[in-house]
Amino acid sequence: MLQLQESINKLALITDPERKILNKTKQMPSIEALNRIVDLSRHIFFLGYFNNSKQSEQSRLYFIGAYMDELYDTLKTQVKLSFLSFKDNQPTNEEIDSLVLKFMNNLPEIKRILYTDVDAMFHSDPAVTSYSEIIFCYPVIQMMIHYRIAHSLHILGVPILPRIITEMAHSKTGIDIHPGAQIGEYFSIDHGTGVVIGETSIIGNHVTLYQGVTLGAKSFSRNENGDLLNIPRHPIIEDHVTIYSNSSILGRITIGHHTVIGGNIWLTNTVEPYSRILQQKAVSLSFIDGAGI
Repeated sequence: MLQLQESINKLALITDPERKILNKTKQMPSIEALNRIVDLSRHIFFLGYFNNSKQSEQSRLYFIGAYMDELYDTLKTQVKLSFLSFKDNQPTNEEIDSLVLKFMNNLPEIKRILYTDVDAMFHSDPAVTSYSEIIFCYPVIQMMIHYRIAHSLHILGVPILPRIITEMAHSKTGIDIHPGAQIGEYFSIDHGTGVVIGETSIIGNHVTLYQGVTLGAKSFSRNENGDLLNIPRHPIIEDHVTIYSNSSILGRITIGHHTVIGGNIWLTNTVEPYSRILQQKAVSLSFIDGAGI
């Protein structure tokens, strides 16, 4: 240990870059607790799917009540820590309690919308054998559980927790959805890997995306000091739109309802309803002496 003392002393010093970003609070939100919050919510939404207990109609009230009780206590602690860690103005205990209760009372609506996502996936993938397969296996449902919880907390103004919750699913599924994005009912993502949905995206009902789709920003606006402005900069996708794999839809443009966008499309302009945007043909280039690279 004495051989490491010099390194220990150096690491214990607070450097200028560290001082710039150092969180001055003693306790941060807990990733373990946030995992438990998502797990409890998953049990509530899909009762009986993710544990070994057989649950009757008579026992549903008991199990949901027990899950809700633990969820309330765990979430209240994490919301309080999120404000302590990331906000200067601290809400009172009564205000935190009100925020948590609003979230808890929104769980029935979150559950309703999640079941529309399951239904959308069932009707968009011929490889599906059952609804249970989607709930157990499909990464989009895992992502949407995290996203819809996070979005509800985001709307309520809870700091940092929504972003952590969506990033937890991002690392597991490869699907990156900012909690600020607005996503309607009957949403499906086939395969899912590499999908990116930016913060100010607005997605309507009955929208289907395939792997590698990006709903991103084309450019960033800055104020007179050169600081980035958080203004609407991502696409609006209207109802009944399908976007195939590896297409990039960039900027604050609108994709009209009942539109189909083919694969490998780069789109930066608004598209009228009922459009078909397709790549006409592959472009063949000679790679002599580096040409085409």
